[in-house]
Amino acid sequence: MSESSDLLVEIGTEELPPTALHTLCTAFETSLGRSLEENHLVHGGSKGYAAPRRLAVLVRNVPLSQPDREVVRRGPALQAAFDEDGNPTKPAEGFAKSCGVTVAELDQLETDKGSFLARRSVEPGRTADVIIPGLVEQTLKSLPIPRRMRWGAGEEEFVRPVHWVLLLLGDQVLEADILGIHSGGTTRGHRFHCNETLTISRPDDYLKKLEHPGHVLVDMDRRREAIRTQITEAGEALGGITRIDADLLDEVTALVEWPVAITGAFEERFLEVPPEALVSSMQDHQKFFPVVDNNGELLPHFIAVANIVSSDPQQVQAGNERVIRPRLEDAEFFWKQDRKVTLESRAEKLADVIFQQQLGSLGDKQRRIATLATIIAETAGFNTTYVQRAAALCKCDLLTSMVYEFPELQGTMGRYYARHDDEPVEVAAALDEQYQPRFAGDDLPSTATGQAIAIADRLDTLAGIFAIGKPPTGDKDPFGLRRAALGVLRILIEQRLDLDLLDLINTAVEGLPGKLGNEADAADVFNFMLERLRTYYLESGYDTLEFEAVLALRPTRPLDFDQRMRAVRAFRNLPESENLAAANKRIRNILRQAENLEITTYPAKVDAVLFKEDAEKALDKTIRELDNVVNPMFEQRDYTNALCKLAALQAPVDRFFDDVMVMDEDTALRDNRLALLSALSELFLQVADISRLQN
Repeated sequence: MSESSDLLVEIGTEELPPTALHTLCTAFETSLGRSLEENHLVHGGSKGYAAPRRLAVLVRNVPLSQPDREVVRRGPALQAAFDEDGNPTKPAEGFAKSCGVTVAELDQLETDKGSFLARRSVEPGRTADVIIPGLVEQTLKSLPIPRRMRWGAGEEEFVRPVHWVLLLLGDQVLEADILGIHSGGTTRGHRFHCNETLTISRPDDYLKKLEHPGHVLVDMDRRREAIRTQITEAGEALGGITRIDADLLDEVTALVEWPVAITGAFEERFLEVPPEALVSSMQDHQKFFPVVDNNGELLPHFIAVANIVSSDPQQVQAGNERVIRPRLEDAEFFWKQDRKVTLESRAEKLADVIFQQQLGSLGDKQRRIATLATIIAETAGFNTTYVQRAAALCKCDLLTSMVYEFPELQGTMGRYYARHDDEPVEVAAALDEQYQPRFAGDDLPSTATGQAIAIADRLDTLAGIFAIGKPPTGDKDPFGLRRAALGVLRILIEQRLDLDLLDLINTAVEGLPGKLGNEADAADVFNFMLERLRTYYLESGYDTLEFEAVLALRPTRPLDFDQRMRAVRAFRNLPESENLAAANKRIRNILRQAENLEITTYPAKVDAVLFKEDAEKALDKTIRELDNVVNPMFEQRDYTNALCKLAALQAPVDRFFDDVMVMDEDTALRDNRLALLSALSELFLQVADISRLQN
């Protein structure tokens, strides 16, 4: 076994973008580890580290050299390499010369294509210290960085300017020029607590030396937990509970190297402002953690996370309080000013705000939402008065000062202002719920009115953007259409709304302005949403075969689609399912073969008089009996029980294929048997094409 050593790579930079830090760290670790293995340096695992001014990877047990490998170079075929007297031909001599040997020194290679002359040699493995610098450079250039920077007079590019490169293999410093910087065996500590160069003698010293004396917790997991512990304890000390948003915790983790929790306070009068506005001021704008009581109500406190241990923490606290106060005063002012007029009074001005140049103003969009939402309400049996009122107000809060200053509060403030205007509770709730789900895993609208507005809003956007020819491409989705489509599907399925999606899309397309939109656009939107439905089910634990089995029938009601998916999953758990799926695939192939042979004369109904074999009689009898049992189930969409009942067909189907020749020379027998198989296939196709369950 070859010797090995641990590899440590650290890229020191100016402050890295916090929201990208975790992604960069993971990509750096994964890509470097994979590159080492692809270059035959099979290691013992890796771990990525990251802090605001550094990306690092520690790879365990990297071999100090590649293994030697045999190289086989194939020459001419044996029959072309020698003449009838056994003397080498010119091709053989030319091949030997190119290999630097005589023909006699060549080997023979046996393959499934014949025998060949060959030259076998051993290529010694290169040493790791020669290979690794190039792999590091290559990995850094492949990181997912949307926009790279240049610095100084050089041509090098990276997410931020690079100031140092640490490259250690065991106790050996690997010297190389990476991103314009000559590598070494040193790193740098905290910008304020340890603004000096630290020598790392071997990879195992890295974490310890950066922590003490470096004042850098470079392990993101440790740093995150240190922050969580500190802010939790700080909240308890204030007599409350720290409200910890996972995304904010990750962002703060990426902003600091040496976290220190600092508490702060604000005047209690600000608590009269809706808490969402206060939380947005603290959390989204200042990266502070709010504090709540046992009932979840905001307390007049917050917790900040500093990047230093201050000798005068009271000054830091006072500074944080000075920073947050103007934001809270703005929120208080907007809250008071916005309520001086009603939401309804703002509706006229929606005509002055462009939604999209070709799709008109927000006023136009609001009217399209109202039309579609009303149709949804009438179809689903919702309160149309509430739906029409919510639709009339649904975009009005976009014109308030609060939402202008805090765009993330759209809908939320609509709910508050609607309640202030004494609108019905469900109408007010719908103004907020129209944006649910806002992100993956978010809550769905709980009110019927909110569901109708949420569906109508998203379908109008989907129809409009497809009609103007701007659907998502690749990873670009500027209008958030993938999220909108998935939101509609989740609402229809999880809130058990039995609505025809294709009908709703067609209605949305018909409502677009001018000559925009046609049947092809509606079909494109529907197909796009079916692909989102695929993602929904695959992420829910279903597999591609199950989805394809139902998709083959293209149900247009997502709730119906879901019921079929559940039935197929239950059917697959039955012991009979595999044989029946195989039989259905065989049936489909036979019917397809008949179609290719232009055999289209077989009758729609089976003629029992023409049966000759007991097996076909038994199968026909079972089909007829089951037909009476399962048809009422199909009408009730009790697909699961229906498919379970159809499992009883396994034995007669197996016997049929064992005993009966379908494509008989007697055309009457053949056509009758094809009719029998067609009836059997149609029975299963009431739920799904289970032949797709066969790979």
